[in-house]
Amino acid sequence: MKFDPNQSIGFILNDVARLQRNNFDKQAKSAGLTRAQWSAIAYLYTNNGIRQIDLAELLDVAPITLARLIDRLEASGWVERQDDVLDRRAKKLFLTDKVDAVINQMQLIGQKVRKVAFKNITIEEQEQLKSILLKVRSNLSK
Repeated sequence: MKFDPNQSIGFILNDVARLQRNNFDKQAKSAGLTRAQWSAIAYLYTNNGIRQIDLAELLDVAPITLARLIDRLEASGWVERQDDVLDRRAKKLFLTDKVDAVINQMQLIGQKVRKVAFKNITIEEQEQLKSILLKVRSNLSK
């Protein structure tokens, strides 16, 4: 039996994710944020006040890599660090009010990309796909 990456769910998922990221990146250039910066902001948006080490784990990056990224976001006024009162060594991360406008812009870009991605796919099929992917993610997270 010959291997065909076009028939492999893993390869297909990877390809779809890559294409979606590339489409998003092309449209998001106008916001002046890199994909890594946008990812950090997106996770902080739903986890505001998270410890820096925990955000690094969510993003699956080394803590030093995240520290440099947060340095740039902090210098640009998007994020602020605060001491963790329970652990003097730890820092908590908070978004600033400056983020509101870019969050709205990124959500609109995301909607455009999804509109292209899900052309000719019914709402029911989209919900089914999401449900299956959430189960797969849960299985792999254990």
